[in-house]
Amino acid sequence: MITAARNPQNIWRVIDLLKWGEQYFTDNSFDNPRKEIEIFLQGILECSRVELYLRFEEPLTNNQREKLREWVKRRKNREPIQYITGKAGFYNLILEVTQDVLIPRPESERLVEILIETISKKANISILDIGTGSGCLALALGKEIPKANITGIDKSSKAIKIAKLNAKKLKIDNVKFLQLDLFEDSIMEKYDILISNPPYIPKNEIESLMPDVKDFEPLSALTDSADGLTFYHKISEISSILVNSHGWLFLEVGLGEHPNKAMNLFANEKFKNIELIQDYNGDDRVLKAQVV
Repeated sequence: MITAARNPQNIWRVIDLLKWGEQYFTDNSFDNPRKEIEIFLQGILECSRVELYLRFEEPLTNNQREKLREWVKRRKNREPIQYITGKAGFYNLILEVTQDVLIPRPESERLVEILIETISKKANISILDIGTGSGCLALALGKEIPKANITGIDKSSKAIKIAKLNAKKLKIDNVKFLQLDLFEDSIMEKYDILISNPPYIPKNEIESLMPDVKDFEPLSALTDSADGLTFYHKISEISSILVNSHGWLFLEVGLGEHPNKAMNLFANEKFKNIELIQDYNGDDRVLKAQVV
């Protein structure tokens, strides 16, 4: 840990801590040790990566060093950085996150990109985001499509609280959040678009996930405790109730056989223009379909 024994003057500059942190995370077998310590120092100093290096001669205060010590200790136990700092980046937004919500991931940004490619940014449309979590999808779309009216729903009251906090902090006012359970509650409105990153990891694959994920992220946001297809069945069944004729669905899907299994649920007379779209790694990650 960060101790005076390593620095007799007890003065720790940014550059000293970058070097120390990179070595510490290397010794503890982290994949990107430099990035780990950079993110922590950015969070403590509330600055960008570029600003961090412009301030490399700046010493940290005792309180700042104490916070860094606590954060590094938590990270050594594989707690995700986003939960430690309380922040996560998503589609040019910085969101508040806690262990009550799934950490927004880069692959989910493809949902936003593909929706925008399909629908003009100037469109006056209504969007339903199912399982909104931190509100990342709804808020990114709210910012990118100012004329859209967006509703994010989640069964977790704690998630809805965080999503509302993010909307307030980001000053995005065309998005509202409601606590609703897709399987228990009725959704009274009808929308032009449905978007969702539902729980899609099969129950039997949970134990194979990295400790960062399985030990810290909310289980109900990761898996349906079944085959990973429960939400896709439900969405397929009720799409005609939730989505206007000729409206669109944009759903994130998993890896392996999951995308094709999910797509097959929509291969019926209620849908058209069904396709799987790849992420930037070449994996099928977005299922797109249009309601007849």
